[in-house]
Amino acid sequence: MSREDKRLSRRKFVKVAGLTVAGLTLPGGLRLFSGGNLLYAQGPRSCGPPPPAKPRRIKGGESFPPLPLPATPLRRTERKREPAPPTLVGKVVHGKMVWETDAQGNRYQYRDWTTDPADVKNLLNWTNSKLGIRYRPVDVNLKDFSYSPAEIPILYFTGHEAFTLTAKERQGIASFLRDGGFIIGDACCGMKPFSEAFEREIDAILPNRKRFMVPEDHPLMESFYKMGKVQYQVAGKGKFDDRVQIEGMNIGCRTAVFFTRHDLSCGWDHHTHPHGSRVMPSYALQLGANIMTYALATYQLGRFLSTEKVYYQSGRKTRDEFVFGQIQHDGDWDPDPSAVMNLLKYVGRYSTMDVQFKRADVDLSRGQDVFKHSFLYMTGHHDFALKGSEATNLRKFLENGGVLLADACCGRTSFDTAFRREMRRVLPSGSLERLDRDHPLYSSLEKIRTVEYTDLIKQQRPGFNAPTLEGISLNGILSVVYSKYDLGCGWEEIEHPYARGLASADALKMGMNTIVYAMTH
Repeated sequence: MSREDKRLSRRKFVKVAGLTVAGLTLPGGLRLFSGGNLLYAQGPRSCGPPPPAKPRRIKGGESFPPLPLPATPLRRTERKREPAPPTLVGKVVHGKMVWETDAQGNRYQYRDWTTDPADVKNLLNWTNSKLGIRYRPVDVNLKDFSYSPAEIPILYFTGHEAFTLTAKERQGIASFLRDGGFIIGDACCGMKPFSEAFEREIDAILPNRKRFMVPEDHPLMESFYKMGKVQYQVAGKGKFDDRVQIEGMNIGCRTAVFFTRHDLSCGWDHHTHPHGSRVMPSYALQLGANIMTYALATYQLGRFLSTEKVYYQSGRKTRDEFVFGQIQHDGDWDPDPSAVMNLLKYVGRYSTMDVQFKRADVDLSRGQDVFKHSFLYMTGHHDFALKGSEATNLRKFLENGGVLLADACCGRTSFDTAFRREMRRVLPSGSLERLDRDHPLYSSLEKIRTVEYTDLIKQQRPGFNAPTLEGISLNGILSVVYSKYDLGCGWEEIEHPYARGLASADALKMGMNTIVYAMTH
């Protein structure tokens, strides 16, 4: 080839390449480069627009050049680096490179987790402006992550396709959650492969925890915005209003995992598509802000719960001392894992009772477990149902002089409704009635005339300070003691920001009085 031919070929290549690049720029700034008939993507496929550019901040000042000086000092400008706000959310890098073909037959590749490049950034910018806070997101590669919530409190998984974590990553995420971290899972465009993969992975990470549909009385529904019905858009159904459909998974008294099958990320990215299923943008932003608010409010509680409380006499043979039995049921039966230990310490310190520092977890279907105790405790957040043998054994326990104490953890109506229903099954001839203020239980040790409630109760019922225990008596003996307001969170002596219950000091007194009354009557 002659030198002139080479120059022409080079110019022709540059011209063709320039036209190709100019003509094949996809949404979100994706650029494709020609390589025969195959086009290679130099970035992700994008559901929405790219993140906004970082603001340029200029610092002004006066500069004095070398002599001789001009009549007026020259003005100089220089870039000013804005201090980075603290990190709240880490968007997890996951999945393999994916190949697709566009409408023109061009093939391109992208990483699935990047398809809404500005989603969580837009959400945090919006939430920051509404709450008056200042946080930022970062991208997180799990290979380099410390798995410490102190570094990044929330990990965010999103995408369309299935993904698989390594055993090491599952172990790290389990530790992250137990130490107070949060996980958000979002099926972009409502895609089933991602949903199924996220369910599989989170169930493997926390095998002893159950996923549940977040109920309407969960604090998520009003942590900032009061969420009633939201607007959905589903392919083939169009737009419609329905309740918030988001799943959760609890660790202790906090929801550590939130998962939505209906896309939120496109809404955070300020766009929609006719395909798939999604929450419309304005509602997606509100729900996202509520998730951020809930996580911030319960972060310290999660860190507290990460410290396991050891019942140091749990391995010893039960003696004549009082042993606390806690009922296992198919709901969230152990939301305050350190509550009983704190209560037993309090009873041992302020009463003359001999207390054995162990908690026996009681399976109601096993009669031999039930009837070795004289006192049982039941709590939870959610709906539950007793099996036939469980209801029968609990009835026999109560009819033979046993005492049951129960409370609705955080004052949740779901547990309250379930407990009242199940008690009608267990004791059909009895009914829960409010104890008179002069009932002997209120003076069995401490004299309780008024009580202090948590801040949420104070806001809802200013000036309210009456004790509200309810009970069922059998043959003149108080056999069931129930509080629709929380006791267990108060026993833990750590702030539970969304608890509707007794403040710690009075919750401990009420628990001690109930135990003393049960053991002396």
